[in-house]
Amino acid sequence: MFSNEDLKCLDPKYFNVIVADPYDVTIMSRNTGHYWYIHSTEHSGDCSCVIFHKHKYSHPYHHHGSSNGLKQAVQSIQSHDRWQICGRKSR
Repeated sequence: MFSNEDLKCLDPKYFNVIVADPYDVTIMSRNTGHYWYIHSTEHSGDCSCVIFHKHKYSHPYHHHGSSNGLKQAVQSIQSHDRWQICGRKSR
């Protein structure tokens, strides 16, 4: 379950916050335009959040990974953004 303190890590300059409640967060990265859905499983410790990702609004979500909290999930998303912007090889 996400506390109000947990939800403070969702920087509105970095993310467009679509939904933020005690169990689910849906955000869009303002850097890449990618959408992210983070679900709290209510388990403490490892893998307490499941992270889903999609590239466009019309696309389906796919499993991206898990984290031990919302802050770690946000760090994973920001790392993915850096890779997407700077490190992804063009096709």
